[in-house]
Amino acid sequence: MIEGWVYYAIPKLAEIHDIVAPRKAYDRRFTDMTVAPERKAEIIGEYKTHDADTGSPQVQIAVLTERINALTDHMREHKHDYHSRRGLIMMVGKRNRLLRYLQRTQREKYLELIAKLGLRK
Repeated sequence: MIEGWVYYAIPKLAEIHDIVAPRKAYDRRFTDMTVAPERKAEIIGEYKTHDADTGSPQVQIAVLTERINALTDHMREHKHDYHSRRGLIMMVGKRNRLLRYLQRTQREKYLELIAKLGLRK
């Protein structure tokens, strides 16, 4: 599929392209592995500690958990996607580091968070 301003500047080619390869009905930027911006805003709103909070450990862990769950579903269908597997392993490691930090510094908030997210049963 050819994309770009030159291609769509010529109407005849654009018509032919739509017949041969119709455009997707969904936005390709948000696949099953990503978290939509609306969902991310919901998560931040639910776990934030103050109004301008987007980077506290609680928010980071919640967003990472959502991304890990989405990527885990993707990996169930695409078992040989080794590049995504590496990203998943890195995200799990980052979440574990953040959880250890939260456990070490704010024990009560750590216990609340793992109960709310359903982690470490």
